[in-house]
Amino acid sequence: MKRLFFFLGLLPFMTVMAQRKAVPKAEVVPLRAANWEFRQGTVEFADSAGEPAMKIIGDGLVVLKDTDFSDGTIEFDDVLGEKGFAAFYFRWQDTLENENFYFRVPVGAGHPYAIQGVQYAPTIKGVNCWDLMYHYQTGARYDVGTPSHVRLVINGRQMRVYVNSQQLPTLEVPRLEGNTTHGTLAFSGSRVVSHLVLRPGQTGDLAGAEGLDPTATDTRYLRRWQVTGVDTMPAGVDFSLSMMPGKETKWTPIMAERRGLVNLTRLYGGNPSNRNQPRRICWLRTTIHADSARLANLRMGFVDDVWIFLNGAWLYADKNHYGEPIAKKPAGRLSLDNAQVTMPLRKGDNELLVGIECNFWGWGFAARLDDLDGVGLER
Repeated sequence: MKRLFFFLGLLPFMTVMAQRKAVPKAEVVPLRAANWEFRQGTVEFADSAGEPAMKIIGDGLVVLKDTDFSDGTIEFDDVLGEKGFAAFYFRWQDTLENENFYFRVPVGAGHPYAIQGVQYAPTIKGVNCWDLMYHYQTGARYDVGTPSHVRLVINGRQMRVYVNSQQLPTLEVPRLEGNTTHGTLAFSGSRVVSHLVLRPGQTGDLAGAEGLDPTATDTRYLRRWQVTGVDTMPAGVDFSLSMMPGKETKWTPIMAERRGLVNLTRLYGGNPSNRNQPRRICWLRTTIHADSARLANLRMGFVDDVWIFLNGAWLYADKNHYGEPIAKKPAGRLSLDNAQVTMPLRKGDNELLVGIECNFWGWGFAARLDDLDGVGLER
């Protein structure tokens, strides 16, 4: 009996010890040249305030060797330089597939309420999808030449980012949109990085399943489409009716992703930052049913160029080019604020045909009706 009481008395102590052992240890990442891959002359490794530091001074990527990170916490101190963007990549497989959190230094440094101060975007098929996902950005308190502390908590499909904040997340990502689930880490952009620490498995109360799509219960979105393959547009031709799909065209079903986005980058890749490459075009189509002849207002988001036909007749044509006068609000990126058009629907089925062109980064299309009075969509 005494042995039994002694064993029972040990149970709380054993439980606490087991819990302590279950907590993964922090891994301090060595900031030494031997641990990283980089182009010669772009990185300096030295001590800063008595601690190892990695100073990126040139263009190119600095990729951590022999690491495979999936879920947990990543922390580092960062002193940002004056030029360009400063990116941190995680779940990095290669330049084609990874996840990316970055500082948009020229607009965000010293401006904590600048909506584009920090951003998240996946890299899919070699394309940073920043122009498709306007909602993954926010302001943050940081400045050039001033130390900032960055903490990312990653679990499954979700992420929280803290920039110079301990309690309130600077940016919350309810769904990591990349194709990768694990990989190494990488940095780019002018900066000095120190105190890089990984805590695998330490995700706090962050759920692993993706969060709610804010449009999930909005039945007005056009979500069910068919898509063609990709054609190359002839040089010097803006558009030609000869490029429209014919009777022999093959169509494949495609469903819109979160927020009603038809993400053509995920399907076909894109043109990463090179407007001199041949422009690419593909077509989408869907059916809208009306119980009688009526007008219906359609709101659209698109990048880059769009040509729309309703029942074989011209309905709308436009361009949304980042950094050019033709760019739509907001800032040449895909949003339902890009454009709207009134559709003269006839009684019965109406075919909506959409041509989408890509010549710069990612491409995609999203659409939503103002209301469904007397109107039905493909489900």
